[in-house]
Amino acid sequence: MQIHEIKRGFTIMYDYLIVGSGLFGSVFAHEAVWHSKSVLVVDKRPHIGGNIYTENINGIHVHSYGAHIFHTNNKRVWDYVNNLADFNRYTHSVIANYRGEIYSLPFNMYTFNKMWGVITPQEAQEKINSQREAAGITNPKNLEEQAISLVGHEIYERLIKGYTQKQWGRECKNLPAFIIKRLPVRFKYDNNYFDALYQGIPVKGYTAIIKKLLEGCEVKLNCDYFEHRSELEGLADKIIFTAPIDAYFDYELGTLEYRTVRFEQEILDGVNNYQGHSVINYTDKDTPCMRIIEHKHFYPGLELDKNFTVITREFSSEWRPGMEAYYPVNDERNTRLYESYKELAMTRCPNVIFGGRLGEYKYYDMDMIIIKALELADKIIA
Repeated sequence: MQIHEIKRGFTIMYDYLIVGSGLFGSVFAHEAVWHSKSVLVVDKRPHIGGNIYTENINGIHVHSYGAHIFHTNNKRVWDYVNNLADFNRYTHSVIANYRGEIYSLPFNMYTFNKMWGVITPQEAQEKINSQREAAGITNPKNLEEQAISLVGHEIYERLIKGYTQKQWGRECKNLPAFIIKRLPVRFKYDNNYFDALYQGIPVKGYTAIIKKLLEGCEVKLNCDYFEHRSELEGLADKIIFTAPIDAYFDYELGTLEYRTVRFEQEILDGVNNYQGHSVINYTDKDTPCMRIIEHKHFYPGLELDKNFTVITREFSSEWRPGMEAYYPVNDERNTRLYESYKELAMTRCPNVIFGGRLGEYKYYDMDMIIIKALELADKIIA
């Protein structure tokens, strides 16, 4: 049964109830509507977009939940998002501040030159190789060993150790090795953070993209699924659930671990350029914040036009129920627990599909989120 108009006093039935208006849920909703399906989207936050929500503050599109740079090698995905918005030419690079000294990220020849004074790739490789040999690590078993085997102990101590322990709240030797593998090491003078063919940020912010994706849907904000669960579940044939999978089952098998992030936003009047760069990471353990974002630098040229700027300081901490979950802690214990919840989902609630970072308990870049949502839509929408 499909009823597209909401009429007071009538029962409304939808083909799909989507819990969460982030990128995964919104892409799936868009595909469902395109196939003439009726969709209800609910979100506990007062805005659409999930963690890619951008707020327009006097012409500066502020990334309210941390920096989001779109990058992909998939032309289908790039064409998909460009049909929704115009993207700028922003290319992401990161600066590391270690006790007042500035280094280039990801690790590249600028980093190695600052660290050791080397000029050529051969010199840098020799320096790293000598530190690898001294460490004697042949089969890295944790993040610390993986990092040292990639870039040696000096870079590890200055640019990885403190930052990573702040981010995850754990000693590096107690974190899995694969976490550090996402950060490239380049023996060339190239500080482009991503090895991606396509890269940029939507000129009008990500919220404009989500608005287009949700056209034709019924959207209810400030609506906590768990507070209205009984009434919501009766409104749709299928549920696309993008909130934490363990929360859906009321944590009956145990609680999955996450890291959460606290954001401190500040508007600086009379300052048109606070730090000269979009993202600066603070890699020593004694500086409380993880990074400072200056949002106008995501939009090249904007710093010349505004006599104010907006910065956000980010602080990482352990997640507790009731807090926003950002990063899954994919160690052995949590991976096993997630697999148990996944089995429970398949046997107990076949009409519920869990998707996105929290539904699948897995870190995804934005392009992979879109791919997963499109694949799901291709699979289940007739």
